[in-house]
Amino acid sequence: MLSAVAIAFLALPLVGLALRSPWGRFGEILTSASTSAALRVSLFASLAALAASTVLGVPLAWTLARIDLPGKRLLRALVTLPLVLPPVVGGVALLLAFGRRGLIGMPLADATGLTIPFTFAAVALAATFVSMPLIVIATEAGLRSIDHRLEDAAATLGASPGYVLRRITLPLAGPSILAGLALCWARALGEFGATITFAGNFPGKTQTLPLAVYLALETDPARAYLLSFILLIVAIVVLMAVRGRTAGST
Repeated sequence: MLSAVAIAFLALPLVGLALRSPWGRFGEILTSASTSAALRVSLFASLAALAASTVLGVPLAWTLARIDLPGKRLLRALVTLPLVLPPVVGGVALLLAFGRRGLIGMPLADATGLTIPFTFAAVALAATFVSMPLIVIATEAGLRSIDHRLEDAAATLGASPGYVLRRITLPLAGPSILAGLALCWARALGEFGATITFAGNFPGKTQTLPLAVYLALETDPARAYLLSFILLIVAIVVLMAVRGRTAGST
């Protein structure tokens, strides 16, 4: 009985969203200039965040999984902090680091004249900040689950470290890495709080799809419902794909 209540509690808002979405205006809303611009910003920013998170997060996951470091528990806490930090607080922290008077932003502006806040770069940075922990956590879990005896046996038989990495480590950790990539991208696509704080809400420049939903709630609620449902479908597809891959790897 309680399980049914829990399922209803989670499902009813989503059902309501589906029922209230103006499906007759689907083509009009999806192809409008404002939606196309927000979708383009969201797509490019989420892909940039995914690329940055992969380049930085996978080596960090390797370090956490394979190298004994002092203060590793503190490092893991730091990695997971953006997942529990209020997104607006994350945006404020990014401003203090990369803003015009920030720890990095000020010397960068003095040296090059470049400023990051309220630009597309700020959107990508905010998305990276909140989404990278997902790929680090998933990749570390995949690396830690590998039976090290397989790698040791290959090395004993003369396999080079590169060969062991390509033929044993990555294939075994692959499902976890792919799951982390999918979750990272989906989280970056849906980022809101840090983005609006650090990058603002400028249509065609920093306005992502979630920010467009927020703005549309005041002027065109039906458009907000439909865009919200599109983001919901993307999240469901990603979660089902991740679940399928992780279930298939066990």
